[in-house]
Amino acid sequence: MLDLTHLDRVRIRRAADIAPAAEALRAIADGMADWRVAALPSMTRCEPMRDAEGRPLASAVFGWEVGGDIWSGVLRRTLDSPLHVACRYESEPFWCNSEGFRTMAPNRLLDRIDLGSFERRSLVHAALVVPVHMPFGGIGAVAFIPRDPRQTDLAAEFATHADTLAAIVRPFITGYNRVTGDSLSLSTTDSLSRREVECLKWAALGKTDVEIGMIMSRSRATVRFHIHNAALKLNAANRNHTVFRAAQLGYIAMSA
Repeated sequence: MLDLTHLDRVRIRRAADIAPAAEALRAIADGMADWRVAALPSMTRCEPMRDAEGRPLASAVFGWEVGGDIWSGVLRRTLDSPLHVACRYESEPFWCNSEGFRTMAPNRLLDRIDLGSFERRSLVHAALVVPVHMPFGGIGAVAFIPRDPRQTDLAAEFATHADTLAAIVRPFITGYNRVTGDSLSLSTTDSLSRREVECLKWAALGKTDVEIGMIMSRSRATVRFHIHNAALKLNAANRNHTVFRAAQLGYIAMSA
């Protein structure tokens, strides 16, 4: 059962909370198993997690050599590491080794991930990973890695601790990003209309204004009017940027 005091210990509300929260996360992991902790705040940001004084958490708290944790060099490895790819396809905790991914519910997308040279590419022999999918399309993650390289089966640990780890990792990662991330210039008062969303949905599928007008039985000018209004509400620079912002905010699904 989740100890609710864990949530308060790992929650980050201001920069001064970062180091204590990381230390609490490490202590909680130590109490569960002989794990190393590796945390990634965002796959789209190349900066390592740092405390209020600018010290990298990987070395200052989690005990990695500088640049030695599995998320270091993220730009170089994002497209190749199986762990990075899996975090994009799965939003629930999973564990993995060279034989595959195990999840709480089946996810056929994970079956398509190339596991060749798994240990070289992921820098782990096995890991329990908690992805964190955030507003605006951000993805962070925390990996729990057995110190013993002979331990490649994490089924028991996953069954016992996955739910608790998911609950404590989310406030840690989201809090860090809230404290350190740049604020986005988006309207918080104007919601997109049904017509604007419909136009953007078709635009995301590659349809032109003329084609969208034919589908919706509207004129090209009307379609452009709706997309222009959506751009103003989302503070977007152009059509593509409008579609991207709408997808970030969940108005449309880019996988449609």
